[in-house]
Amino acid sequence: MANVTIDNVIKRYGSVQVMHGVSVDIEDGEFVVLVGPSGCGKSTLLRMLAGLEEISDGTISIGDRVVNDVLPKERDIAMVFQSYALYPHKTVYDNIGFPLKMAKRSQSEIDDKVTKAADILDLTKYLKRYPKELSGGQRQRVAMGRAIVRDPQVFLFDEPLSNLDAKLRVTMRIEIKELHQRLGTTIVYVTHDQIEAMTMADKIVVMRDGRVEQIGSPLDLYDNPDNVFVAGFIGSPSMNFVHGKIATEEGVRVFVSDSGLKLPLPETTARDGQEITYGIRPEHIQIGPGGVEMDVVVVEPTGSETQIFAKAGKDLIDALVKERINARPGSKLGFVINPADVHLFDRASEQRI
Repeated sequence: MANVTIDNVIKRYGSVQVMHGVSVDIEDGEFVVLVGPSGCGKSTLLRMLAGLEEISDGTISIGDRVVNDVLPKERDIAMVFQSYALYPHKTVYDNIGFPLKMAKRSQSEIDDKVTKAADILDLTKYLKRYPKELSGGQRQRVAMGRAIVRDPQVFLFDEPLSNLDAKLRVTMRIEIKELHQRLGTTIVYVTHDQIEAMTMADKIVVMRDGRVEQIGSPLDLYDNPDNVFVAGFIGSPSMNFVHGKIATEEGVRVFVSDSGLKLPLPETTARDGQEITYGIRPEHIQIGPGGVEMDVVVVEPTGSETQIFAKAGKDLIDALVKERINARPGSKLGFVINPADVHLFDRASEQRI
């Protein structure tokens, strides 16, 4: 196991700079998820950590050793890819044991480590099968087994669940998290799925356009997003955003949207007339009397929850409630908002107020 330090890393392709001074500290044994939309630089950063991409500037250290110029095979890391990358002509046993064979380890050591990895990943009864005889989840576990037998200081996962169906992704999330708890090895995991990030990570690094937007625990990012991008990216369904200004009416400060919708405000240092973005998560909205009256547009019942989309003028608000609301498009409902749950952002900078 080892800590990882990414210090002011820059990546250029010719004259085009795609990574802009990224710095991340990863503690020994920590599960860190790099998350963001396609093209944000998360996979590029992982590949630089693995030694598969050159670093244009800055340093990456594994433990106490700077690895900028260290070959991938000498970095003591193991990588699990989205595509599994298994040898189709080799059995599960041979696929898992291949790194040890290439390292010219003894047959007894190979047997011992493959057996232990197969036991951890529930693959013992599949050791004589070939990849074509396995399900997607089983193939991914074989790829993980091949990484485990190397006993690396750091595991790197590059969107390993993207090729799996929704139900299997949930199962594999549990298995990977359980594996981390059992082995205690440092893990750096890349995904574009914020649900994976929230449910698996000790620490999340939110990236956009080759920059780090915010680093923190899952609940810290959920409760205290630094800006509009993080607030909208973390949480499912996404946070509601309404543009408008602060105003004082009859001695009470309120938010007034561009289309005239009035919403309650928390205590804030924002001044009257300041243009802001008003944020409220769908799950923090209640339906009932005394709320802001809105016209229902769409109702989406899922059984355990009901998602309601409603409009007031041009403003669309999404509420997610546990109750089974008997509402139809065209009807009116009161959307009750607790000011304590409201997030305010400066409209120009998009930074949290």
